[in-house]
Amino acid sequence: MSTELQVVAARLHRVRMPLVHAFQTSSHRKAYLDHILVELEDASGAVGWGEIASPSDPYYAPETVETCWHIAARYLLPAIIGRRWTHPDQLQADKIRGNQFAKAGVDVAAWALWSEAQQLPLATVLGGQRTEVVAGVSLGVEPTIDDLLLQVQQQVESGYPRVKLKIAQDWDVEPVRAVRTAYPGLDLHVDANGIYTADELDRLVELDAFGLTMIEQPFAPRDLLTHAELQRRISTPVCLDESVETLADLETALALGALRVLNIKVSRMGGLTAARVAHDRARDAGIPVWCGGMHEFGVGRLANVALSSLPGFTLPSDVSASEKYYARDIVEPAVTAVGGVVQVPDGPGLGHQVDREFVVANTVEELALGPEQGLRRRGD
Repeated sequence: MSTELQVVAARLHRVRMPLVHAFQTSSHRKAYLDHILVELEDASGAVGWGEIASPSDPYYAPETVETCWHIAARYLLPAIIGRRWTHPDQLQADKIRGNQFAKAGVDVAAWALWSEAQQLPLATVLGGQRTEVVAGVSLGVEPTIDDLLLQVQQQVESGYPRVKLKIAQDWDVEPVRAVRTAYPGLDLHVDANGIYTADELDRLVELDAFGLTMIEQPFAPRDLLTHAELQRRISTPVCLDESVETLADLETALALGALRVLNIKVSRMGGLTAARVAHDRARDAGIPVWCGGMHEFGVGRLANVALSSLPGFTLPSDVSASEKYYARDIVEPAVTAVGGVVQVPDGPGLGHQVDREFVVANTVEELALGPEQGLRRRGD
């Protein structure tokens, strides 16, 4: 029998958290993150949490914290308050183009609320089959190769079986060579976040010599033709990330032969609803997938863990322990990894409790829609 739900109130919390180790990609460096927590309250009093894990600047994707706040507050949340529904896919904001990160936060909150109402784990209602998932870590550009090797050593000693290195034009072949020489058997892959151009294709071909698990998103998101050309020239699988925001993008990439691995990010694809369909399509096409991350706080991290329990996620995912990024997380208990393995929660909903007091202590701005409607900023 279907459980009918009705969201009667919604809240946005802009939460700021410092990173334990500053992280640099090919475009920028960050020492703290602002993410937006989405809180949906059902008529019964049950609550579901989601996370809008957009970057603060438009380098990875067009969205920012400010644009996501606007879209969620002005369009997404008002459209679902008071609406009766029996499954999260009924709340899809199909009329709103783009804005995948904002949509993802609301979608995850709906799935969390729905699974909580059924007293089932989020992984179970998604169709997950694993009780644990293998985690990998992502390392940024470091000041020196020695600094990078130290970071890799720390993660390997912590038990993580896969390490991803961020690369750029002045930080690619030599750092990769150094890590591969030091760790010849390590599951190693690189991620360029789309910084290379077609003129630099030959340089990327050089990376084929290092036995990488994959080369992730070397070219700009829409440049699928160059991705396909690189894949024809190398044996290392090309993995797409930013290029696949929609299911139509995935179909185009498959038709062009532009990938042999897919990074499924809940945030980039607009939520768990679309991410689950992408998993099914990739599995049917024989494409292995893994769950990418956006340095999520505990809420988004737990959604990633639940998604990674689906059978097609055969590669280590970005679901490492909370302590890798944050001295203290917003969920209790924090997400932990033992020997590079994270347990899939077996409790209802997200399976962990949100530490509301800690959220409030780190909230920069808050918006309530519904009976408590209003905006609050720190210092008000």
